[in-house]
Amino acid sequence: MEKFRTGRLVARSWQIENLPHAMELWGDPVVTAFIDSRGKLTEAQVQEKLCAEIERERSSGVQYWALFDHRNGDFVGCGGLRPWVYTPSEADFEVGFHLVKRCWGKGFGREAALGTLEYAWEKLRLWKVYAGHHPDNGASEKILKKLGFEFIENVFYQPTGLMHPSYVCIAPTPRRNISTST
Repeated sequence: MEKFRTGRLVARSWQIENLPHAMELWGDPVVTAFIDSRGKLTEAQVQEKLCAEIERERSSGVQYWALFDHRNGDFVGCGGLRPWVYTPSEADFEVGFHLVKRCWGKGFGREAALGTLEYAWEKLRLWKVYAGHHPDNGASEKILKKLGFEFIENVFYQPTGLMHPSYVCIAPTPRRNISTST
């Protein structure tokens, strides 16, 4: 199911049939270095992660959706929303994205985040969203700051075992469409 579309990307709900794409993403130790202290994930661990994303959409209505370049069908990574676990409110969500290495440095992270923000503001009518990143991931930090996220605190992120900088972004007022051009 399509969730949002940008200039280059289409976000679709993960399906178990997407395991090869999930392996390309979360089976790459260069990618997982920023999101999981276990390093390269085994096929069983990737399948578990994929099933968790599928279940998250069933239970919360959101996930880090699979991202494809709609111009050529290439898999790009994942991006979207998930519940923000650092506040007691079930209505708080975080924006995030993971990209396959071959797509780094091409503006896909920014585009995925913009598409997700537009979805959060327009479809879900959220008034704020959170985000975080690995402390060594300067590219993600740069994207978040350019998109108007403001640092709030460092939080302990269990999957990496590290304190991750966290941010908040408030919806534009009055609400308007956010350009997803790169």
